[in-house]
Amino acid sequence: MDTTALNQLDEAGVRRYAEFLLWHYKVVDAFWFIYATERHGQPAAEKLNEQVWGRVGGMAAKDLVARFGIHEKGLEGFVRALRLYPWTLLIGYRIEERDHEVVITVPSCPSQEARLARGLGEYVCKEMHRAEFESFARAIDERIRVECVLAPPDPHPPDCFCQWRFTLA
Repeated sequence: MDTTALNQLDEAGVRRYAEFLLWHYKVVDAFWFIYATERHGQPAAEKLNEQVWGRVGGMAAKDLVARFGIHEKGLEGFVRALRLYPWTLLIGYRIEERDHEVVITVPSCPSQEARLARGLGEYVCKEMHRAEFESFARAIDERIRVECVLAPPDPHPPDCFCQWRFTLA
């Protein structure tokens, strides 16, 4: 990787570039899913999404641990890494640290909201996020357990698209 161009940017330029990368990350994810759906159908695209994010979640967690010196295990290490995870920044996960558990709430989901605005139904994302969060959590600490409180296709209130609970076994 050649990062020479980044060395020429000031701090504000690096921040703008990071924002561009995050936006581009989301756009690539959206378009691959749209085209996979068009070519292979919704159920196949959802299964591919589950496989991709089941793999990528753990890879991201390992990379975050290495790049940012996250040495804590358990829920503390999980939250430190999760706060740096691109989807946390993009979606605005609400992360609540409680006694013996962490709860992630997604009050607004741009992917689902875009589908609804276009007259499409919500796509089934529960198993994709389960795979993603399980691989992310396992990369931090094998003892972390993931529980889906609710996620599409589950019914949900308008101000909460999905919610996940993380505990130690």
